[in-house]
Amino acid sequence: SGWCGAALLAGEPGRGALLFLLILLLVLLLLGCSRPLVLRRGPGQVGYLPAPGLSRGEAARRARRARRPGALPPPFPNGWYRLLDSAQLPRGAARSLALLGEQLAVFRTQDGQVYVVDAYCPHLGANLAAGGRVVGDCIECPFHGWQFRGEDGKCTRIPYAEKVPDFARVRTWPSCEVNGMLLVWYHCEGVGPTWAVPEQREVATKEWVFRGQTEHWVDAHIQEIPENAADTAHLAFVHGPAILGGSDLRYTRSKLWDFMKHIWKAEWQPEPEPNEHCSRLLLQHTATVFGKHVSLMDLTVSARQVGPGLVFLLFEHAFLGRGIILQTVTPLEPLLQNVVHTIYYQKNVPAIIPKFILRAECIQFERDITIWNNKQHLPKPLLVREDAGIQKHRRWYAQFYSAKSTRLPAQQGLDW
Repeated sequence: SGWCGAALLAGEPGRGALLFLLILLLVLLLLGCSRPLVLRRGPGQVGYLPAPGLSRGEAARRARRARRPGALPPPFPNGWYRLLDSAQLPRGAARSLALLGEQLAVFRTQDGQVYVVDAYCPHLGANLAAGGRVVGDCIECPFHGWQFRGEDGKCTRIPYAEKVPDFARVRTWPSCEVNGMLLVWYHCEGVGPTWAVPEQREVATKEWVFRGQTEHWVDAHIQEIPENAADTAHLAFVHGPAILGGSDLRYTRSKLWDFMKHIWKAEWQPEPEPNEHCSRLLLQHTATVFGKHVSLMDLTVSARQVGPGLVFLLFEHAFLGRGIILQTVTPLEPLLQNVVHTIYYQKNVPAIIPKFILRAECIQFERDITIWNNKQHLPKPLLVREDAGIQKHRRWYAQFYSAKSTRLPAQQGLDW
């Protein structure tokens, strides 16, 4: 998947390497040096090819309506999902969010505690976060002033009633705050969390600092995205061409950028108990410029998938330092994923280096988006022996579905 973009920097003596370094220098200058890189792609902005006589948005809408998604797995696997970055929810604030087929109200008390509850008041259906106030450890409905406690959802006050009914409450959702993110636990049968989100020590201690973030919308089932980790055959074809060729698949194999190649070796494996909800992708990257190996671009990347929607992409380089890209995939609708990549890097490494890494990651990820946005999910794909990792990944990923997981009709469209 887009994890491949983390390994792209360096040079060595020689004419070809010198040309590459000059191009690289130009790209770095364009990126700037001080501010974190923030790049947000809107729905339909990438991943669809233009159509004659149509705008980009119209072409995307036409492609979504015409596409046959196939016989899809359940749309919402069980696990932890990103709601917001911690900084997006200050003390005393409330936010209304639509995801996982639910409408949720997320609020933070003045003492910093975060709670997640169903957004709609059981009284007359007002949205608690659309004008509601945070009062103590409760959220107050903007319609009639009913107050619901974040910890258990119980109504603690009705301004005009003598007594609060014992059954007056809203549903609460397990949540956590880790690695600079707020996350919610989803399970189709209401089962509580069966594993915890691991804390990245260097992020928690601020040894690594925030250097940028990208955001994309993917019109596909969530399972398509992590499945790329086990599909090692696509690496050479989709991610082998130089990042200088951009993300438009019509031009990535242009001879103009043929002087540079990315070479990938990958191995995907599930982890044993008690971390059977995790898997690891070990990725080794090398590159050639005018056919010559550029040793400084050698990099080993360890990508750990934690549950259905979290990836910890760790990388280390003798000259480029150490850091992490946190990838989160959150289903907003059955066939609409919000994907965020956030990079943290060593303080003493110039910010321009992680910004370039993140930008390279973005280019590679957008190549995948064009595939995902236009593909059909095949429950019984035609595979060869070298594709064995795909079926192995599907068996591993099946643990995140339950017998009661909601299923969609086989030809359900994308016109949500």
